[in-house]
Amino acid sequence: MSLKTTTEYFWFNTRTKREYINITGKVEDVVHKSGVQEGMVLVSAMHITAGVYVNDAEDGLIQDIDEWVEKIAPFNANYRHHRTGETNGDAHLKSLLIHHEVIIPITKGSLDLGPWQQVYYAEFDGCRRKRLVVKVMGE
Repeated sequence: MSLKTTTEYFWFNTRTKREYINITGKVEDVVHKSGVQEGMVLVSAMHITAGVYVNDAEDGLIQDIDEWVEKIAPFNANYRHHRTGETNGDAHLKSLLIHHEVIIPITKGSLDLGPWQQVYYAEFDGCRRKRLVVKVMGE
């Protein structure tokens, strides 16, 4: 068998500065279109103020995650990064907490997630256009 690869890009322009978007269906669609039966999929935010994570799709947990990242990396006008003219130092730090990518196994042509696991795009400096890459690799 030969290695197959498929790459798709998705664009987001969130309504708020911080937003969490369930992208599990989008990732599953790319996997199914790829024809890969056994392999993996990389899902990566292509901006340094966004992230991707896998967790439960429960509203209370999403709110807890948002409060947690804001508590650890709150907006602060004194971040050294702001000396460049930017005002999003906190968004860069929040991205480091969540991380920018995940790798998910593909088994029998589908995402091999646990019973409650979902894939999320996390935006920390929204209201502007951002990109995400989904790359499927396997046989």
